Amino acid sequence: MQLVFAQGFDSERDKTLFGVCLFTAARIREACTLLSEDIYTPKGQVRPRLIIRKANTKGKLATRSIPVIEDLRQLLTNYYPIRGDIYLFPGRSNGHLAEDSAARILREACKQVGIMGVSTHSFRRTALTQMILTNSSSLWNETALL
Repeated sequence: MQLVFAQGFDSERDKTLFGVCLFTAARIREACTLLSEDIYTPKGQVRPRLIIRKANTKGKLATRSIPVIEDLRQLLTNYYPIRGDIYLFPGRSNGHLAEDSAARILREACKQVGIMGVSTHSFRRTALTQMILTNSSSLWNETALL
C-alpha cells in the first residue's frame, strides 16, 4: 500500500480518497460521498471525527462517526485547498466522484507501480486487519464495524 501512496497516486485528491478508505475502513461509496462540511469546520480545520451519513452506508442503518487519526488529518489538511464545496471529492458534473472512477484511478496507480490484485475494497480489508492485529477494539467499536 505504501508504494501506491508514494509513487502510484498522482494527486492529493487520490491520496486523500484512498487514505480515507485505509484509515477509517470506509467503503469506496462512503468515501466518495463524503460532504466537505462533515470533514472540515467553517474555518477549514479538520474535525476530530468524520461523519459517514446513514444514507451513504451499505445498509443505510445508522450514521457513523469515526475518529480522525493523525496520518489522515495530515492528508485532509493538505487536501483542504482543493476540496469540493459540497462533496469532498467532486465529480465532473454537480455530484461526487463516482465509485467506478475511483476504481479506475486505483487500477492505474497500481499498474504504474507494478502491483496486481488490489481493489477499492482492499483498503477496507487492510484497515480491519490492522485493527485486529493491533487490538484496536475501541476503534473497531467506534466505527460500528462489529
